[in-house]
Order: sequence, then structure tokens, then C-alpha cells
Amino acid sequence: MSASAETKMQFLFALRSKGVIDTCVLTAMERVDRAAFVKGIFAERAYEDMPLPISCGQTISQPSIVGIMTQALKVSPRDKVLEIGTGSGYQAAILSHLARRVYTVDRYRRLVIQAQAIFTAQDITNITTFTGDGSHGFAEHAPFDRILLTAAAEDPPGPLLAQLRVGGIMVLPVGQSDTVQSLIRVTRLETGFDYEELRPVRFVPLLEGLGAD
Repeated sequence: MSASAETKMQFLFALRSKGVIDTCVLTAMERVDRAAFVKGIFAERAYEDMPLPISCGQTISQPSIVGIMTQALKVSPRDKVLEIGTGSGYQAAILSHLARRVYTVDRYRRLVIQAQAIFTAQDITNITTFTGDGSHGFAEHAPFDRILLTAAAEDPPGPLLAQLRVGGIMVLPVGQSDTVQSLIRVTRLETGFDYEELRPVRFVPLLEGLGAD
């Protein structure tokens, strides 16, 4: 069941009040029905600004954080984007409305299959899903214009920095998993990398290897 116009309006108002002001990002978030990515009893809470549980012990992120991260990524229509941590597929679906192509990887095969089924049902055709160790990125399709991590690393992973195009942007949470982390934006320059701290956040840790479904 899609959200009512009033629910959508309240949802967008809540996003703006938390700092999501990019009109392209707001439009993308209005077009993607978050309820489609949440199962069972939690679906009716899909338009509340809170994280909700999904399969494999993971969560679908709080919409305002999704919006802030997407906004920080500064996606343009010709961009090729890599997302590390497919989860429910909600973030990738939003990116699909902003970018030319989205590649998304998760260590849990079941999550990738479930997300792909939603993308197919919603006729989203510019997302490529795969199961793998996200800390290694996706070298076959590098370099990427934008890279987004939805799990916290202690430092930006070297392979991902290497797969970022010069002029490209990576947004990720960094820090120890048991403390508040910082959301940072990394821009690749001709001469190295520029790091910008954006805000405190809390995410699950970026784990190596594949997960047991």
C-alpha cells in the first residue's frame, strides 16, 4: 500500500527539517515507496524517521540519514555509483533516480535477492546487484564517480579509494562500531584526497567476507 499524499507531505517536511534540502534528492525520496522495502508489521511505520529491522539482523536506515548521505554525495545524472551495503535496497533505489547506473553489493546473498526482486517489481533497470565483500569494491566496473558506504569502517578502505575517479566523491561513516562515528566526504583530487567531516552518525560495522544467510 502506497503512502497517502498527507503522509508523503509529512515525510518530506520531516526530511527538510533534518537538513535534507536538495530538491533532486527530495524528489527521488518522494518517488521511492519506503514501505516496499520493509516487511510485515514494520511496513506501517515506513514513513516514520527511524531505522527499522530487516532480514539477516540488519536495518533499513533512518530516512533523514539516507537523505543527508545522498545529498552529500552530490550525484549527477551521468554518474556511475557504487553502493557498499545493499541492505533493503532502499538507498540504491533512491540513487537510481539520480544516477546513470548504480552498482550495489552486500555480503548477505538473501538481502541481495530480496532487493533485486523489489527493483524488478518496480521496473528499476539501472541497478546491478551482486553478493560480495564490499570492502574490496567492484574493480571490474571501476572507476566510479561516486561511492557510498552504509556501514562504518575504521578508515576509508584502500581498494575503494583506488576505485574512485579523480574528481569523484565517497561518503561513508568512519569510526569504531561501538561509539558514535563521523560521516565524512572524501573527494579524490589529482594530488590525493580531501577529507571533510559532516556530522556524527551510528552505523553497523563494515565486515569483511560473506555473511551467513
